Amino acid sequence: MARVSVLGSGAWGTTLAQVLCDAGHEVLVWGRNEAVVAEISDLNTNTKFLPGIILPTGLKATTDIKRAFEFGESIVLAIPAQTLRANLKTWAPIFPKSLPIISTLKGIESDTMSRMTEVVIQELGTDTSQIGLITGPNLAGELSLRQPAGAVAASVNPKISQLMIDLFTVPYFRVYPSTDLVGCELAGAAKSVIALAVGMTIGMDLGENTQAMVITRGLSEVARFGASYGAHQMTFLGLAGMGDIVASCGSALSRNRTFGEAYGRTGSMDGARREVTKTVEGVASAQAIRELAHRVGVEVPIIEVVADAVHGDITPDQAMERLMSVSTLAEI
Repeated sequence: MARVSVLGSGAWGTTLAQVLCDAGHEVLVWGRNEAVVAEISDLNTNTKFLPGIILPTGLKATTDIKRAFEFGESIVLAIPAQTLRANLKTWAPIFPKSLPIISTLKGIESDTMSRMTEVVIQELGTDTSQIGLITGPNLAGELSLRQPAGAVAASVNPKISQLMIDLFTVPYFRVYPSTDLVGCELAGAAKSVIALAVGMTIGMDLGENTQAMVITRGLSEVARFGASYGAHQMTFLGLAGMGDIVASCGSALSRNRTFGEAYGRTGSMDGARREVTKTVEGVASAQAIRELAHRVGVEVPIIEVVADAVHGDITPDQAMERLMSVSTLAEI
């Protein structure tokens, strides 16, 4: 049995805390919302983020970050990606830097184009060998129901990968090791942009042929993008790549797809934001991912049109028109 602190009391943080409890560990969730934290501790529910789910009786929560840092033998990050740096700056003086840090965040920092593990290293001075990443096709709404799912435990340090496997593996959640931290992290961020594109096509009443084209060509873009930064090609055929794209593009539980649907249907970013009020990482990361691809000369037409569309430079209709005019010189 281990003690684990999960930073983040939203749907994903609470779901991961449930998995950890089911694996037999002691878990403390940190969150800012006093009502949510009290409900987790006192009622074993989180109706705001996981309606209908009864949480393990041993799961506790706190608003005291110092208590969370003192409790855990490992720290799990489950807060919105674009808030990570600001939080780490605040926490740095008391953050237990010697402990393993497990990121579950999928995004690229919009201002700096940094991956989330890079933000951790920059702000805390942590060595890469202490950091791990859990990623894959893991929709909180399904995993919280204990439906079978799989994930990748990525780290440059095999001991950290094994730690994540030991912490998170339960009968309904399989965790596989990977040394390709960069590839897994880039795949998790870029798939959100592809899911936005698929959502836009659905919102525009386009059919399965269009969606299949966007998904498969999108996977190709994500793989080329990752490979240009040293990622392994096979990463993008596994859970972190194709698996996550399939789940995010195919499920109405995906915030990115749902936001894209609202945008494609209304043609209004403001309207989409009113419909989907939760964090949509693809919107925040799209332009940063496009910039990272351009830096290494990789063509990513789907990511490019989504970045322009969510920035308000083109409409969803114009985005599709532009996609259909891209060169067809090669399939690969």
